[in-house]
Amino acid sequence: MSYHKVTQLQSRAIIGTKQTIKAMNNGEVSELFIAEDADKQVTLKVIQSAKQSGVPYTMLHSKKQLGKACNIEVDATAVAIRKENIE
Repeated sequence: MSYHKVTQLQSRAIIGTKQTIKAMNNGEVSELFIAEDADKQVTLKVIQSAKQSGVPYTMLHSKKQLGKACNIEVDATAVAIRKENIE
């Protein structure tokens, strides 16, 4: 279900941990998806940033599937969904 949501909101997706953390710090993110099978040191940073920013996050099983949901050919550790009113 959540992979489907990422695919549906692909036009508002922010892909990658650095870009996701930056967008959360700027208040641009409405929701976050994180791959459970990614490096724990990396996902911990993203989760901490989400908690500090008050952004709800969902853990998904596979970084490969998360990348596929974003229509990219590489794995994705974190995908943020940009708020609707932000361009």
